[in-house]
Amino acid sequence: MDAPTFLQLVRAPAGLTVLGDATTGMAATGRRGILPRLGLPVASVLLYWGGMALNDAADADLDRVERPERPIPSGRVTRRAALATAGALTTAGIAVAWLTGGRSSLAVALPLAGSIWAYDLSAKRNVLGPFVMAACRGLDVLLGAGSDGARVAARPALVMAGHTASVTALARGEVHGTSPAVAAAAAVVTAGSAVAAVRPKADAAGIVSWVAAARFALPTLRAQAGAVGTPTGPVVRDATRRGILAMVPLQAALTARAGRPIDAVVLLAVDALGILLMRRGARGREIT
Repeated sequence: MDAPTFLQLVRAPAGLTVLGDATTGMAATGRRGILPRLGLPVASVLLYWGGMALNDAADADLDRVERPERPIPSGRVTRRAALATAGALTTAGIAVAWLTGGRSSLAVALPLAGSIWAYDLSAKRNVLGPFVMAACRGLDVLLGAGSDGARVAARPALVMAGHTASVTALARGEVHGTSPAVAAAAAVVTAGSAVAAVRPKADAAGIVSWVAAARFALPTLRAQAGAVGTPTGPVVRDATRRGILAMVPLQAALTARAGRPIDAVVLLAVDALGILLMRRGARGREIT
């Protein structure tokens, strides 16, 4: 498998959207130390990439009809190779979580990996899909907090899980469209998540949380409002993409709410990088 194919298989740029989960969990619990602060976000990305490879292996037959450009239906990767990649990345993610976060993070990484595999192999095809995906995101936040800090980090974990559930439910209409009610529900959750992520103090961290919350909510609500009015596949796809990209500023707002404005600003820089990569990718597709 060559590098470009691998990067497409694991949706490499989208890995940026999970970097801040562990940071949010660590901020909520006050967890410090250079090793977990650098290593646990890497563990999140490895687990996410493993889930993306597994997703393509599980959806290979469907993708031959709906997304023939993906690595497996286009013939660039076999299903077996994608499964092997998913297994290797998942194992690496669990190992990095253990080595950099200790047993406390390992205790979260194992059910997180199990939830990712359960979603891709079964849950996403039934009514449990949005809830299992929400559990994945909530556990990813708790990866940073560790099992002993789960109670303290429950609020940011639930906020991230709620937004994830609404985006996942909306994403089910990316091909054939959705109902206005589903899009409206996603918008309500977005507004509630923004309010829950704001720091109630008028200090530096509070200002950063307000800026990040606005960055999260305004473009997301605009896209979701479009899906309410025109719930067709392309419009829903755009709203879903916006909801996924909005994960990073939401993480930033929650991190600032916990009193770590510098970490939050770093996450906002990650958000800017993600937008830049997305725009460059769009230009590349136009050129080719």
